[in-house]
Amino acid sequence: MASFNVEGGNQLNGEIIPQGAKNEALQVISATLLTDQEVVINKIPQIRDVLKLIDLLGDLGVQTENLGNEAYSFKAENVDLGFLETEDFKKKASQLRGSIMILGPLLGRFGTAKMPSPGGDKIGRRRVDTHFVGFQKLGAKFNYDTSNSFYSVDGSSLKGAYMHLDEASVTGTANIIMAAVFAAGETTIYNAACEPYVQQLCKMLSRMGAKIDGIGSNLLRIQGVDSLSGTEHTMLPDMIEVGSFIGLAAMTQSDLTIKDAQISELGIIPDTFKRLGIEMEFKDDDIHIPAQSHYEIDTFIDGSILTIADAIWPGLTPDLLSVILVTATQAKGTVLVHQKMFESRLFFVDKLIDMGAQIILCDPHRATVIGMNRQHSLRGITMTSPDIRAGVSLLIAALSADGVSTIHNIEQIDRGYQFIDQRLNALGAKIERVEA
Repeated sequence: MASFNVEGGNQLNGEIIPQGAKNEALQVISATLLTDQEVVINKIPQIRDVLKLIDLLGDLGVQTENLGNEAYSFKAENVDLGFLETEDFKKKASQLRGSIMILGPLLGRFGTAKMPSPGGDKIGRRRVDTHFVGFQKLGAKFNYDTSNSFYSVDGSSLKGAYMHLDEASVTGTANIIMAAVFAAGETTIYNAACEPYVQQLCKMLSRMGAKIDGIGSNLLRIQGVDSLSGTEHTMLPDMIEVGSFIGLAAMTQSDLTIKDAQISELGIIPDTFKRLGIEMEFKDDDIHIPAQSHYEIDTFIDGSILTIADAIWPGLTPDLLSVILVTATQAKGTVLVHQKMFESRLFFVDKLIDMGAQIILCDPHRATVIGMNRQHSLRGITMTSPDIRAGVSLLIAALSADGVSTIHNIEQIDRGYQFIDQRLNALGAKIERVEA
């Protein structure tokens, strides 16, 4: 288990380029299974979850090639469905949350799919019902073996159908789309997720020959086709990394420029950080955050305490609430952070409290942060990263703290942020990676 030793209190300065979007990568890489022709994907982040998915596709028989400069080539001409029956598949797929994204493409193109219960962050229940209910609407039949937590899905005769999703699940919507592109007739998906990740997937599939109407809305109509061709696709910058860098700049009083942030695709993320009092300037697609000694949290119009909550797109992504919570600890003012989706995601605040932050954990979903307005610095401690987003939030806290912090289990951070120590050290941070 690797660790970070972090010397806090150093201001950062310079430019940083966000990586390709992790959540988009898991979808579009899986979509390469839908064609036997070559698909080239640019700006693939070099992070553990994505690289594990690429390796898994390779084990399935997909020809994968690293073209350099964050570009990969995929050709799923000779897919080995027998690999799905192996213990090696069960072991590898169960360790990767994103492995569930291969279900839709396998079901759509080959009429069959298998999957162990996927792994990933321990942030509470992450049900997959939406995926399977959608597949059932298309005519698939599935069996869940409780003895070994293994799903088997038969989709040998998929037909288009109308469905109203019970939740606007991003991964669920993407999986259903990838199964539906080959289903006979028309599929209508209402209450579909419309995050930029899903829009990117739909645009890529459309270039491959899929017929999808309503991209960017919560009502999608898909006309089934017989086959898809190859294409080239460039991923968006990771909006979660962009938000993380905004919070990092504020906490460490740093002057940072985030290059090519694709501001039009960030939704309300910039405005949410502005409500924490963080200044930023836009120039083309770059975001400049000047060094700030103080930033003050806004209130509602009637003067009551500001609440920041996650919501389905175009609301605020839940993946940034941990960063927002940490950033608020050194602001002037008070904010209630309401994490609606996952009941365990706020439990990392005990580590921030140990560092000296003033936070009241109201319940598993809500925490009140009383900003210290830099009157008292956080102090360095030894802690363990529980998940990707909490991990990078603890790293931000450590970079702003007095003294040295040690963060264990940084494999969680590596799952979502590529070469984060090297990239931040190049800006003036002092992060030492220690391999166990």
